[in-house]
Amino acid sequence: MNILTQVFQTPYNSAPFSKIKNEDYQPAFEINIEKARAEIDTITQNPDAPTFENTIEALEFSGQALDRLSSIFFNLNSAETNDEMQKIAQEVSPLLTAFSNDISLNEELFARVKVVYEQRDQLNLNAEQATLLEKKFKGFARNGALLSEADKAKLREIDTELAKCKLTFGEHVLAETNNYQLHISNEEDLQGLPEDAKEMASALAKSKGVDGYIFTLDFPSYLPFVTYVENRELRKELAIAAGKKAFQGNEFDNQELVKRIVSLRHQRAQLLGYNSHAQFVLEERMAQSPEKVQTFLQDLLAKAKPAAQRDFTQLYAFAQELDGITTFEKWDSAYYSEKLKQKLFSVDDEVLKPYFKLDNVLHGAFTIAEKLFGITFREIHTVDKYHADVQTFEVVDADQNLVALFYTDFFPRKGKRNGAWMTSYKPQYQFKGKHERPHVSIVCNFTPPTETKPSLLTFNEVTTLFHEFGHALHGMLANTTYPSLSGTSVFWDFVELPSQVMENWCYEPEALALFAKHYKTGEIIPQEYVNKIKESASFMEGMATLRQLSFGLLDMAYHAKAQEITDVKAFEKAAMDETALFPDVAENCMSVSFSHIFQGGYSSGYYSYKWAEVLDADAFAYFQEKGIFNTEVASKFKEHVLSKGGTEAPMTLYKRFRGQEPQPEALLRRAGLV
Repeated sequence: MNILTQVFQTPYNSAPFSKIKNEDYQPAFEINIEKARAEIDTITQNPDAPTFENTIEALEFSGQALDRLSSIFFNLNSAETNDEMQKIAQEVSPLLTAFSNDISLNEELFARVKVVYEQRDQLNLNAEQATLLEKKFKGFARNGALLSEADKAKLREIDTELAKCKLTFGEHVLAETNNYQLHISNEEDLQGLPEDAKEMASALAKSKGVDGYIFTLDFPSYLPFVTYVENRELRKELAIAAGKKAFQGNEFDNQELVKRIVSLRHQRAQLLGYNSHAQFVLEERMAQSPEKVQTFLQDLLAKAKPAAQRDFTQLYAFAQELDGITTFEKWDSAYYSEKLKQKLFSVDDEVLKPYFKLDNVLHGAFTIAEKLFGITFREIHTVDKYHADVQTFEVVDADQNLVALFYTDFFPRKGKRNGAWMTSYKPQYQFKGKHERPHVSIVCNFTPPTETKPSLLTFNEVTTLFHEFGHALHGMLANTTYPSLSGTSVFWDFVELPSQVMENWCYEPEALALFAKHYKTGEIIPQEYVNKIKESASFMEGMATLRQLSFGLLDMAYHAKAQEITDVKAFEKAAMDETALFPDVAENCMSVSFSHIFQGGYSSGYYSYKWAEVLDADAFAYFQEKGIFNTEVASKFKEHVLSKGGTEAPMTLYKRFRGQEPQPEALLRRAGLV
């Protein structure tokens, strides 16, 4: 019996991870695709005239079993993959792409949708229904329903190839990350490295049966090394290794894939009647057009560049004064930033980390959510997990009703991709009188515990946890009817608002007092450290802003117009030229491991991090004005932003919460750029 084709007999209808076998996936996909096809046939063969209920709603709730299976499989392929799963992904992706195209190019189905869409003004729909109808109609038009048969066939080919290219891109980056290690046998070479980072490297070496220390390109291993190790040549070695992932002319090289993905996206956009991939994507974003994004990025660049150059000059002068450095290189940046930060603010991650025990930080996030939104988190052990590191929580409201099931997965391991993300195993929606609650997960790669210490987070990891938790709250507090409009199913440049706004609480003494306690003594973080954290929040912010803008500009360079890319490295260099501060490193190329835009969903959307920062700074200014735990502001945020998902236009929702459009001044003030 294939567990993936049955109704799960589990608490909260949770995924039965431990009972799933790899060989279950392919047959389950085939069965669930057929089931979804049958549901579509029921809609197209309905003899009754098309209505909102028998066509739009029926389409929305079709394919639920397939969606659930896809979320389980692809989430695990990111968090707990192996060679066999990657092979399955390569086999099922074309099936899913073909099925998705079969729907979007189904003429009978589109004809029914079009009839309902053309009657929309007479249908008396509420805001959510009107949005769903608009999205369904556009979903067809934007995916080729209006094309000729020949062009539809061409679109299918492009989509199938694109799906495979993106998967392969990600597999190459993961393989290159896993294939590299820096083995150091002499402890003298690790002068400056904190003890817990050394202990972690020693434990890793031991697990691989070698003496000494092993460092990898996983963030918790990489970052302390380039931040603290005094040996400049070794910092250089590790930094160059990180920068040349998938740029080594080997079987995992991504240069041709970058060119191919960019080319296919452009062909696809043109086929659908758009000038560029960016124009296609941005039609469904708050920003609306490539021109508006370029203007937004250039305006910020004009404000940030002088500050970035001041930061750079200050840092370079400090490195010269301290160590006589004559050329300032990329592998010097984190090291001297940390040294200068210690000098200016007398605080560093090693002093702060004992106050940020992972368990305390997580429960601090829970407490803040309880104060703001009236929800409680309880750890449970009755729900199946896909790895021993995963923790599971039930989330309930004041009346003890289930709000969500919440999974956390915090430490790096071989089958897990780098970075941090929020995802969902089951969406929130209402169907046939039943309110289905979501199953939400956050996945990170934090500093793991060692034999002598619990997991102690850097302040950057603390803000990362709060960021992903903000996305999770957006998913958990969803309260919509339709799954495709629920939770984080919003315009991409709006999705980062809930995540980025949550980071603000990490800097507030009132919030820190709830969780920043010394892991040995229980002492609350001293006020002077809190002051230092706040003072140093905008330290080197000019350089940090310039870095983010460089990624946004690179993304737009690839996707805002047609171009023949003959040399990926040269193209990248030209695109990022106006943001460059450091000398170029010939062996390195960022594009070939830029997973956000070539594997994830951020193509033509990387600007949205900065766009959402404008929203989040403005939103948090409202909290600060009224009190950071003000329940009136919090309930407005919950009601108009977190619970509404994508049911209405984001600016409409934001103005309902805030009473006005966002003002960029709040961001510029917070970042110290004015």
